[in-house]
Amino acid sequence: MKRFIPLLLMIVSGFSQLKAQKHLPSNFFMTQLENGLQVLVIEDNSVPLATIEIAVHNGSYTEDSAFNGLSHLYEHMFFKANKDIPSQEAYLKRVQELGISFNGTTSDERVNYFFTLPVGNLDEGLKFMNSAIRYPLFLEQEMKNENPVVDGEFQRAESNPAFLLFQDYNKKMWGDLYVRKNPIGIHDVILTATPEKMRTIQSKYYWPNNSILVIAGDVKHDEIFTKVKNLYGDWKASGFDPFEKWPIPEFEPIKQNKTFITINENSRVPFVLQGWHGPDTRNDVKATYAADVFSFILSQSSSKFQQELVDSGLAYQVQFGYQTCKYTGPIQLFFVPNPQRLKDCLKKVEEQINLWDKDDYFTDEQLQTAINQLVISEVYDKEKTSNYIHTVTYWWGSATIDYYTTYVDNLKKVTRQDIQNYVRTYIKGKPKVAGILMSTQMQKTLGITSYDQLFQ
Repeated sequence: MKRFIPLLLMIVSGFSQLKAQKHLPSNFFMTQLENGLQVLVIEDNSVPLATIEIAVHNGSYTEDSAFNGLSHLYEHMFFKANKDIPSQEAYLKRVQELGISFNGTTSDERVNYFFTLPVGNLDEGLKFMNSAIRYPLFLEQEMKNENPVVDGEFQRAESNPAFLLFQDYNKKMWGDLYVRKNPIGIHDVILTATPEKMRTIQSKYYWPNNSILVIAGDVKHDEIFTKVKNLYGDWKASGFDPFEKWPIPEFEPIKQNKTFITINENSRVPFVLQGWHGPDTRNDVKATYAADVFSFILSQSSSKFQQELVDSGLAYQVQFGYQTCKYTGPIQLFFVPNPQRLKDCLKKVEEQINLWDKDDYFTDEQLQTAINQLVISEVYDKEKTSNYIHTVTYWWGSATIDYYTTYVDNLKKVTRQDIQNYVRTYIKGKPKVAGILMSTQMQKTLGITSYDQLFQ
């Protein structure tokens, strides 16, 4: 994958063809309207269905504390009244008429909305999407109805004891910019949201030159390009780059270890969470592939990591992973230690981390198996076009379309040295955030008042 750079444009038959996307599969066809709207068509005639998805460069990374959680609320308001649909009831009625299955998601670096419907209703579906993305009304009563619904998702998440551990961890991990990695938001911000704030988000980010429209399924790309141009071509561009006007702040590196204890009385066993700032797709693309492969190696039951921790009885569960992002991808190690052997488990984890860059930590066979299994997973995910379209727009948001289409080729290039470089650059000996979740009784029994005491 390359650094994220502006796409090179060439005018072709009234469209701006995306020449920078050099690695499109044979069934991918990409163009760009003169207003900046990127259009991707994925042809798959296996079933007479089509999925229409629009994604926007928006999400928690665009939010300060006054707006945290409102990209998610905006996602909910998308499926409400607009210029052509007078109410949510009318919206749902139209959904039934067109046979649409719909949803949307909000992450750090992308918000997406999608409809899957019979291909015979595609023209009406494109019109339906056009009205929703361009002309939302944000009716005050619908806002009042939806605010507690979105906040309810937050409350359900809070019912899981581990949620509080992750909240405390993220606050340590991201410091003053914690909200930029917190799509779920802040209770008060969500509950007091107004139509005016929704319009502020719209005026900043909901522009064709900040969006991609993807149509996947039993369609022909040349026909779709014409239909999209006729319907979306008059959507006015912003006239500015939102990310030049409102730059995303860079996350401060972790300068020293940060530790904490989270207390929750519903916790029956201790949970431990450790993490580091990892690579991103703007500055160290190569390391993102090594991160994925190494995460897979550690997750396998045959790995030294699992054998030394789970098979030995020191831990009930161990998970290690990396999230690819445009702005500082987090590396996380989560494990559930055996409460009777808590200190031994923590010491063993540290011992293992110090071995991760050794030549013999994993075998050539384990490396190749990890790559093969990741490739198989990618191929399998492509079996259902209406699902993997979401993966395509995720990578559009956090990297580029090319990152997605060349992902398998780049996985196959990962070497032992690449993984060692990744471990040495981002993990081994690097400052981290580490915390433990326990109940008051556990804390009292163990006599622990700080995380660092667990190593004494």
